[in-house]
Amino acid sequence: MNPATLIPTADALTVPWGWFQFLLMLTFPLHLFAMNAMLGTALTAFICHLRPERAYQELSHELARALPFIMAFTINLGVAPLLFVNVLYGHLFYTSSIMMGLFWLAVIPILIIAYYLAYIYDFKFDKLGNLARFAILVVLLFLMAVGFLFSNNMTMMLSPASWLRWFAEPGGTLLNLADPALLPRYLHMMIGALAVGGLCVALYSSTVLKHDAGVAEAGTRLGMQLFTLLTGLQILIGAVFLLMLPAEVMKRFIGNNILATGLLATGVLLAIASLVTSYRRNITATLCLVIPLIYVMAFMRDSVRTGYLEPYFDMATVPVNVQWSPLVFFLVILVLGLVVIAWMLSRLRGVKKVG
Repeated sequence: MNPATLIPTADALTVPWGWFQFLLMLTFPLHLFAMNAMLGTALTAFICHLRPERAYQELSHELARALPFIMAFTINLGVAPLLFVNVLYGHLFYTSSIMMGLFWLAVIPILIIAYYLAYIYDFKFDKLGNLARFAILVVLLFLMAVGFLFSNNMTMMLSPASWLRWFAEPGGTLLNLADPALLPRYLHMMIGALAVGGLCVALYSSTVLKHDAGVAEAGTRLGMQLFTLLTGLQILIGAVFLLMLPAEVMKRFIGNNILATGLLATGVLLAIASLVTSYRRNITATLCLVIPLIYVMAFMRDSVRTGYLEPYFDMATVPVNVQWSPLVFFLVILVLGLVVIAWMLSRLRGVKKVG
C-alpha cells in the first residue's frame, strides 16, 4: 500500500498559511524558554538535595517555590504553538495521535500528577525531609516522559510509512520506536533544555536570590556548570541526530538547502560561543547567545519537518477560504495577554518575601 493514500485531506485555511507559520515560529520558542527553565529548575533542585551544604539546601527550597510558577507558564505557553501545529498539520497530527491514542491520552494525567507533586514539593518542603528529593525526582521524570511522548507523536506524524503498522495493531498503542532518529532527537531536545535550564537557575540565583550571597553563589556556580557540561554533550548528540536523519533530510543541512545549512552553521557557532562564555561564568553574554540559539534551533526543527513531509505534503497546495476576523481577534487577545503577563511579573517583583 502506498503510504500517501493514508493521509487525510487537509482542512482549508482561513488565511494564507504563512501567517500561521509565522505565529508558530513566534510562539514555539517562548514555550521552549519556559520548558527549559522548568526542567532545569527540577534537575538543579534534585542535585541540591545531594549536597549537604546549607547553601544548596536553601537553594533547593527557593527553587521549590519557583517551580509551580514556571510550570504554569510552560503549560500555558505551549497551548498556542500546539494549536498552530494543529491548524497547519492537523490532518497528520490527528492521525498520529489516534495511532498512539492510549499514550497520548496519558499525557494529561501525567502532567496533573507532576503539577500536583510540584505543589507538594513547594508547600510541604520542610515536612517532606528526605522524601523531598524523591518528590522532585518523580516530577522531573514525569515531565521528561511527557517530552518523550511528544517526540513520538511529532515524529510519527512526519512518517506516513509507519502508519501501516496500525492495520496490525489498531489499539492505539503504537510508538515510533523503529525510527532511528527518535532517541537522538529526544535526547537532543531534553539535554538542551536541561542545559538552558541550568543557565536560567544561574540567572535567577544571581538576581532574585542575591540577598543571600551564599545561596546566590551556589546557584550561579551549579547552574553554569550544568549549562557548560550539558551543552557540550548536546553538541555531540546533535551530530548523532543529524547522521540518523533520512539521507534527503540530512542533505538539506549539508549543502542542498542554503537556509537549512546556514541555520546549522549558525547554531553550531552560537553553541560553541556559549560554551566559552559559560566557562568564564559570564551569565549575560551566555544568555545573549542562547536566546538566538533557541530560535535557530526552532527553525532547524521546522526545516527537518519540511524535509520529512516533502514527498507527501506541500503546504502551498492547501486551499484558503479567507476570513481575517479570527486572526485579528487572536492577535488582539495575544497582545492583551502579553500586557497582562508583563503586569503580573512586575507585580511579582514587588512582592517581598514573607517569613
